Amino acid sequence: MRFLLFIILVIILMLAIRIFAGRVQTLFKNMQSNTSPPPATRQNQTSESMVQCAHCHIHLPRSEACLINGKTWCSEEHARLGQK
Repeated sequence: MRFLLFIILVIILMLAIRIFAGRVQTLFKNMQSNTSPPPATRQNQTSESMVQCAHCHIHLPRSEACLINGKTWCSEEHARLGQK
């Protein structure tokens, strides 16, 4: 009789552990999907070329730079001040 009770308790314990492990695994999967995009998505993002301001020599993305008289500037103020 005790042996049968022991077997039943072991089976209940194993089921409880399996349910708990499944919930923890689901929780971790949800946390990973919310934190960052998968690596394949990051590889599909296009990178933008960098240019250098002719006045202060800071590097910035081409889309943020001002192109005046064939030179790149970080702002209109630096274009007005001219090249160093």
